[in-house]
Amino acid sequence: MASTDQLELLFDVHDHDAPSGASPLNARPPARPSVPRAAPPDVHPQSALLFPAAAPVAPPAVTPTAVTPPAAAPSAPKPAGEPLLTLSPNAASRVPTPCPDPMPPGARWREVDTDPQPIGFVLLRSRRRSIGFVITDDGLRVTAPNWVTLAQIDDAVREKARWIVAKLREWHARKQQLAMAHTRWQAGGELPYLGKRIVLGVGGDSRQTFLSGNADAPADGDTLWLALPATADQGRIRDAAQAWLQQRAGAWFGARLAHFLQISGLKISRWRLSSAATRWGSCTSDGNIMLNWRLVHFAPAIIDYVIAHELAHLREMNHSQDFWREVGQILPDFEEAKNVLRRHDPASLPQF
Repeated sequence: MASTDQLELLFDVHDHDAPSGASPLNARPPARPSVPRAAPPDVHPQSALLFPAAAPVAPPAVTPTAVTPPAAAPSAPKPAGEPLLTLSPNAASRVPTPCPDPMPPGARWREVDTDPQPIGFVLLRSRRRSIGFVITDDGLRVTAPNWVTLAQIDDAVREKARWIVAKLREWHARKQQLAMAHTRWQAGGELPYLGKRIVLGVGGDSRQTFLSGNADAPADGDTLWLALPATADQGRIRDAAQAWLQQRAGAWFGARLAHFLQISGLKISRWRLSSAATRWGSCTSDGNIMLNWRLVHFAPAIIDYVIAHELAHLREMNHSQDFWREVGQILPDFEEAKNVLRRHDPASLPQF
């Protein structure tokens, strides 16, 4: 992953990225002490960042297989008019499966109660010999032979329900992430900051950029008031927002570094912000740490994980079991943050 004298935490390449269009589903089954300010980023605040261009939203690519229709069984449809799903950030929450409008030609809408949650889907008939599942921009689409009964189709959906819901959840999460990449550099545009969505504001009276809420504990909908006139163009708005985010990254990362250095007893030579295109952080054998300023878009738990990851390299310049044990000693229960970051598409971050 890196040379013997430098370890880097790289952006993952997602194997679920796929070309646009439908992909058949496989039916097989804190304390914050102050510290000296960080050195400035290694690029000018107005320089473009070299993330890959945001890719079109696409469902995960998986190997297509067929489902043999199960034996017919009685099945009661979900009562009409009952709310199907609700949104929640919890991973165990229901995934929305709304009815598309308009429906594809020749299709019908169907909803089935399953163990994880109710699942709504578009049903199409064809001359194929088996039941097929596919995720499209409309959600789940089921194609079944003309001779298969509705009860058999419902049973096939129930049989694969947990797998279907998992794939739908991944797809919805990716759509939401990629939506944030297309930032509108104007009043009312949104930015991710410490895991929350803040709103851009211009034309205020202040001569200094500030957040309307608590910059250390932001809430969705807080306004980032930029010290710009209402007539400022998109380039000035983008650059002002980037400069504020980088300043906040330096302050937040420095405080969290100081916290973890204190509890771990480790020491570093220096640290600075990075604008690297392919890594979240790095650590050299002589104790120099770099942290990508764009981590400031993520929730604090993700930032803590990257810091703990790099600090662990001060003792283990590898990714062995001993290394991960060091990470766990610095930051217990880091696995969830690690998995979130690994699944995150860098293309979903705002393009500066």
